[in-house]
Amino acid sequence: MQDLTPRLADILTLARDQGRVVVDDLAVRFGVTPQTIRKDLNDLCDRRLLKRVHGGAVLASSVENLRYDARRVLAADEKGRIGRHAASLIPDDCSLFINIGTTTEEVARALTAHRDLLAITNNINVANILHQVPQIETIIVGGVLRHSDGGIVGESATDFINQFKVDYAVIGASAIEEDGALLDYDYREVRVSQAIIANARTVVLVADHMKFSRSAPVRIGHIAQIDVLVTDAEPPESLAKVCADAGVRVEIAPA
Repeated sequence: MQDLTPRLADILTLARDQGRVVVDDLAVRFGVTPQTIRKDLNDLCDRRLLKRVHGGAVLASSVENLRYDARRVLAADEKGRIGRHAASLIPDDCSLFINIGTTTEEVARALTAHRDLLAITNNINVANILHQVPQIETIIVGGVLRHSDGGIVGESATDFINQFKVDYAVIGASAIEEDGALLDYDYREVRVSQAIIANARTVVLVADHMKFSRSAPVRIGHIAQIDVLVTDAEPPESLAKVCADAGVRVEIAPA
């Protein structure tokens, strides 16, 4: 935005690159007081460019996702906990889908100790993790490779997935609204996620607590289509009720 001061513009750029900015770090970086940075963040939040979180702010965009490398470091510890817990729900000797996402990658890392799995993925990063494990047969979905994150999307990917019926699906979402709507940014990715949900007997959604306060423009579906939600914190009360009413099991990954 043209009317941003140089410092505000720099803060916004940092938020876009890193996914999150921290008050104390910004104060040191710009040589000003934390109170000044808080005012700056409030200004950016008033403009709906950032959203305040404890100790700092995150990008507030509801139409464009964060850069993939920024998403990797955002809530990294929580995603690791979620990944390990979700992997513990997957038995040996079964078939599963794993879709695009930094949290689903953590599930893949935690699955490397499993045996006799058939894993089908539209995530090049997941394939790179699993292909080193002889006990896991990995199938890569065909389709258009998205440069931004290594995801494979498009009509070909959807058609490929529709050839299978698997035991489990591990999926992510960019946002979960309090009414249970599951949302994402790319309609091509959403079509693939919908096919994954439709062709799995048990669907496990992995999502950190920040997904409860975000928004995105494209609807994947509804939480009622999910069997298990694995997260790192209790969901908002209204969402928890939607899950309970729909029979969705909510599991909080232990610290």
